[in-house]
Amino acid sequence: MELMTPDQRDELLGTFKRDAFHLELRDSYGAAYEDAPIARWLRGEPDDFAWLQPRLDRVRRATRAGKTVRRIRVISEPLTDYIRWEHSVTRLNQEAGEDIRWLPRHLLPQGLVFPVGGNDWWLFDDELVTVGHFHGDGRIKGSQLVTEPDTVAECVSVRDRLWRLATPHDEYKPA
Repeated sequence: MELMTPDQRDELLGTFKRDAFHLELRDSYGAAYEDAPIARWLRGEPDDFAWLQPRLDRVRRATRAGKTVRRIRVISEPLTDYIRWEHSVTRLNQEAGEDIRWLPRHLLPQGLVFPVGGNDWWLFDDELVTVGHFHGDGRIKGSQLVTEPDTVAECVSVRDRLWRLATPHDEYKPA
């Protein structure tokens, strides 16, 4: 299986036509560019967020062009340090125009089966999916591009079902 790099996947944020949706299912990730910011946050130190600006700029360009960028984070409670940190910086994504919602894992519908093997995915324009693949330590290996209509339709269905259940960021208060 050929995998896209994270940078190649992120380039899709500049090329989609209407809607980009991300489903996150992990309670922590191992992105090297986040290591130092998380460590600073855990120590209570300030962050200038320069490391996040390229992604925020892509989202801002998309939303200013009238496109939607959305995300659901399915999370375990109590929250991991990683998810607590994500929650603390989500306001920056919102300011760029991204709509982020939270869904505690215990509120998932019974019997729900996640498509693409339960991996995280991005859905672009209800036409293509990029499936995240990870190493055992949570570091991203890359993303698999999927355009098979039945798989895309499964992702659309799960997105729509979970979107109605998820709590908007401003309303979700971590315990």
